[in-house]
Amino acid sequence: MSQHGYYLEDLTIGMTSSYEKTISGEDITTFAAVTGDTNPVHLDEAYAATTMFKARIAHGMLSAGLISTVLGTQLPGPGCIYLDQQIKFRAPVYINDTVVATVTVEEIDPRRRRVSLKTQCFVNEKLVADGSASMMVDKRG
Repeated sequence: MSQHGYYLEDLTIGMTSSYEKTISGEDITTFAAVTGDTNPVHLDEAYAATTMFKARIAHGMLSAGLISTVLGTQLPGPGCIYLDQQIKFRAPVYINDTVVATVTVEEIDPRRRRVSLKTQCFVNEKLVADGSASMMVDKRG
């Protein structure tokens, strides 16, 4: 793995990168343990069956964490600083769903070293999370 991702000068509008992960029940349980979010819709199958979702669902922030994976490891990658994230959760993510987190460069502000990116998560091409992030990205030298 590279010690540094893209530099500001290497980025162009429209660049994109993705990361995909199939969400397991264990991923949800571990996320709940790490964060303390033990809402029963995530952990209790009997309870979740009584909700509008009809089954356990992943935490929305678990999907958002996959966006962080793309930003921090691929585009812009190591060396960048995550400044801001807006996100809307559009649909639930269930156990065994494969989430594809995708980021796309939308704006580059060289003076401020800021990059704005569209951030989205999909399950079977269905948009489940939609938002935008801003990053601080190093210039060369």
